[in-house]
Amino acid sequence: MIMTDTVVSSATKEVVIGFDRPFVIIGERINPTGRKLLAAEMAVGNYARVESDARAQVEAGAHMLDVNAGIPLADEPRILAEAIQLVQSITDVPLSIDSSIVAALEAGLAVYKGKPLVNSVTGEEERLESVLPLIKKYGAAVVAISNDETGISEDPDVRFAVAKKIVERAADFGIPRSDIVVDPLVMPIGAINLAGRTAFQLIRRLREELKVNTTCGASNVSFGLPNRHGLNGAFLSMAIGAGMTSAITSPLHPEMMAAMMGADVMMGQDPVCRRWIKKFREPPAKGAGAEGAEARRGREARRRRG
Repeated sequence: MIMTDTVVSSATKEVVIGFDRPFVIIGERINPTGRKLLAAEMAVGNYARVESDARAQVEAGAHMLDVNAGIPLADEPRILAEAIQLVQSITDVPLSIDSSIVAALEAGLAVYKGKPLVNSVTGEEERLESVLPLIKKYGAAVVAISNDETGISEDPDVRFAVAKKIVERAADFGIPRSDIVVDPLVMPIGAINLAGRTAFQLIRRLREELKVNTTCGASNVSFGLPNRHGLNGAFLSMAIGAGMTSAITSPLHPEMMAAMMGADVMMGQDPVCRRWIKKFREPPAKGAGAEGAEARRGREARRRRG
């Protein structure tokens, strides 16, 4: 199989999303959708919460951060550009520039240092014609969402066809498939009972037939159900097993981090389980080091006497 590496970067740090590489966690928290306080603060240029969210997610293990400024009736291009500049000033991880407004994407791309991931382009003709030239102009990578003018199909073959169309149209603009990360669209499993199976089937096809990397908004799968983090974790570990290479999700929930890191171990992407051990090994009990040394000295003394 052809290996596909999608390279993104900040000014100083490179992250590679790839088939035989550790799973890439893209922190989802810098998004005012459904967060009234964050939306109100960002609208007036107060980015204190953006800063604390950025730091907390990187500390928790995010390899990249998604930055969204979708606030109704606000100046989204300005707010998105300011948020990107702030986040890039306090952390070195690459960013995903997230907007449905093309002018906001361009404002973000214009100030970004490095090679970002742009979230997103769909299969709609108007969107392809407006977003793909920007991706080419700024040399970015892009998330391709598998829906078009007809909406989101429940048929995985239709969603695959939309992804294929986006990859082909991107090639017309000189954008290689390695710069396209497909979102197969994960539907709420509480509403569509086969949503998980459909997603896994699509992820395998996208990897094997289209040879593209994949991502998703992982929390969609558990919408409306209890214990969402547990369900999201189960979904993510199975999606990684099916070949998914990144996800936009929260690194702040231990059960989800354990699911993603554990899947890396099982897929052979964490050599000698180094990252797993570093994160989860229990520190020695307080004083255990001193007590251990004392016990050793006692044993040695007894041997000498014996």
